[in-house]
Formats: sequence, structure tokens, C-alpha cells
Amino acid sequence: MTPAEMKARTQKFALRVIRCVESLPKNRASEILGRQLLRASTSVGANYRAACRSRSDADFQARMGIVEEEVDETLYWMELLVQAKLVKIIRLEKLMQEAEELLRIVVASIKTVKNRVRKPRTV
Repeated sequence: MTPAEMKARTQKFALRVIRCVESLPKNRASEILGRQLLRASTSVGANYRAACRSRSDADFQARMGIVEEEVDETLYWMELLVQAKLVKIIRLEKLMQEAEELLRIVVASIKTVKNRVRKPRTV
């Protein structure tokens, strides 16, 4: 996956979450959890874009670590919405699958950079 494709994918993910949050029941718990979900999910793409502007492998690795945390946090808020019975799992299933896929991609990218950093360069 190219960086441009990943940028588009994370943006599409954020837009899907925005629509989901807008459809949550109108109560205090949904409002609070929805706000947290919205913040974390939109941060995924924003932080990925920042990672793409990294100046070094170490910088990229650190920024992608933030992306990893935000995707994981997004999953947490979705799980909490389901466990609190504010949303049925069927409504979040595809979004959660996409978050899991994004998480796997991000972790694989971090591992790739870690391996590249560890290898001594030959002259």
C-alpha cells in the first residue's frame, strides 16, 4: 500500500466514524463516548500524515507509534459502546474490522522500520 493510499484509507475511516458518531443515541454516555471515539479515529489519519513527513526512520517510528495508539484507542471506544449496549455490534462490526486491519498495517510498518534501523549499513 502506498502512502497516498493509506492516507486516503485513514481519511475514509475517519469519515465513516463521523457518520457513526452522528447516529448514536442522544444521551450523555453516547455523547461522551462518541466524542472520545471521534477524537481518536480522526487522529489516526492526521498522525499518519505527520508520519509521512518524518525526517528520519526514528522519527517515522515514533510517529507511527502514535498512530498505533490512536487506532487501538479507537477500537477501545467502539468496544465500550457495544459493551454499554449503546450500539449493537452489527453496526460497528465493519468499522472494527477496518480498525483491526489498519492496526496490523501500522504495526507491520513499525516492524519494517525497526528492522531497517537495526541492520548495519554496508559501504
